[in-house]
Parts: sequence; C-alpha cells; structure tokens
Amino acid sequence: MNGLKTAMLLAALTALFMALGFMFGGPAGAMIALVVAAGMNLFTYWNADKLVLSMHHAREVDAASEPELYGVVAELARRAAMPMPRVYIVDSPGPNAFATGRNPENAAVAATTGLLSMLSREELAGVMAHELGHVRNRDTLIMTMVATIAGAISMIANFGLFFGHGGNNRPNPLVAILAVVMAPLAAMIVQMAISRTREYGADRAGAEISGNPRALASALAKIAGPAQHIPSEAAQANPAAAQLYIVPTHISELFSTHPATEKRIAALMEMGGTAAAPPVRRSALDPNRR
Repeated sequence: MNGLKTAMLLAALTALFMALGFMFGGPAGAMIALVVAAGMNLFTYWNADKLVLSMHHAREVDAASEPELYGVVAELARRAAMPMPRVYIVDSPGPNAFATGRNPENAAVAATTGLLSMLSREELAGVMAHELGHVRNRDTLIMTMVATIAGAISMIANFGLFFGHGGNNRPNPLVAILAVVMAPLAAMIVQMAISRTREYGADRAGAEISGNPRALASALAKIAGPAQHIPSEAAQANPAAAQLYIVPTHISELFSTHPATEKRIAALMEMGGTAAAPPVRRSALDPNRR
C-alpha cells in the first residue's frame, strides 16, 4: 500500500510539473517539462549519494577509524541480509543521521558527531537500523527524486511568470501569479506526504532489523528536541536536505517532512509491547521545555 501511495504521489508531482510547462509554453512546454523531469531524475539516480555526502562534508570511516559505529552498522547489515553500506560521519553538534544511495548495493549511511555523543550503543543501533530500513525500502532514491522535482516546480513557476510563452498563449497574469504561489505549495504538500509515509515504514523496518523498537523510540525521544534547535548547515543551505534526516530540523509540525515524533514513538512502543512511551526531551532553547 505504501508503495502504491508513493507511486501515485510521484505521478502527481510529475503531472504538476508538466501542467506548469503547458501553462507557460503550451504543448511544447509540457513536453519540455517532461524531458527535463526525466533528465533530472536520471542525473539524480547516478549522483544523489555524491551530492548529499558532499553537501554535508561527510568523511568516510572504517572499522579502524570508528570501530563502534562501523561495527554497529556491519552487525545490522548482516542481520538484515543486506550489502554492507559505506559509513560516514558528519562533524555537526546536531544529533541526526541519514542514508543515501540509489540502491542497497550502492548505499551509504551517515551519523553526526552529536548523535554519537548522545546515544547508547543500543539506541545508536536503533537509529542506524532505521537508516538501513530506508535503504532496504529504496527510500533514499525516492526522496531525492521527490526533492529534485519539487525544486524544479518552484523554479519553473518563477521562470514561467516572467518568461512564459508569448502571444495569445501567454497565461493571464493573475492566473500566472496564482500558479507561482500555489504550484510550489502543492509540491511541498505532496513531498511531505511521501516523506511522512516513508518515515513510518523505515521505523517499522528499523525495529525489525534491530529487534529492539524501544531502543529506537528512546533514541528519538533523546534527539528530537536538540535536533530541532541546533542548526544544520547543510539544511540551511539546501532545505531539501532536511527530509533525509531521521528527525526534523525545525519545529513546525504542519510544514514538517516528518510525522510528529511523539506519534512515531507511540507506534514503536506498541511494537515493543508497551504503551509507556519515553517523553521527548526538549532542548534548552525550547520555550515549551518542561
């Protein structure tokens, strides 16, 4: 069901992209938009991991340089019967993690230094199992493609307003302005819907791979508050990067690419056979901290 929902939402994004092309360029514009979307997705397919890792200035580690993190990932990959991904560390105080790569054979997982300093080994295993869940479900490719198309929709909406097809085919200025405002908003809503669906799926997969859903729930409770309030340089430079992380890097639930952390924790605790969820820890910068 999740796969069908994702396919339908991806189709909706592509249709929106083509509709904007048609609005500003007629039938030829729609075809150009389709070709551009296909080209961007092809480029993303081969280069997403390099772009994401470079954006975060991630450094690759091995069993000698980072034995605990590498050992945890190796054990989880063995348990999941998956190829061993490349392992990276991002020098950032914000506690977070992400996965990237076009398929399980060409995947990479990364953790920040802030995450490593905050979690126990069991909690770290829960987080990295979640990232391997993304890899196994091929979410890494899907979410990068979604971010690429959503960004292109914003670009073509703004470009078309000023450089749309001339003559009688040029859209009414009021309609064009409405498209510039509504198309990126619609793309963002679709992007959030896809991302939230994939996060729940990765939580379930991570719980299965690690065999300890409560450890993942505990990790989410620990890192959710600090991650929201410690800036991520990569996400600030490119907001699309935020959807890759295990927890969101901003506060607003309405516009978050992730489900509410409390809901994710509750679902994991149910998997673990208890309804007693650990409270989400608030950052010292959070005015609602208790």
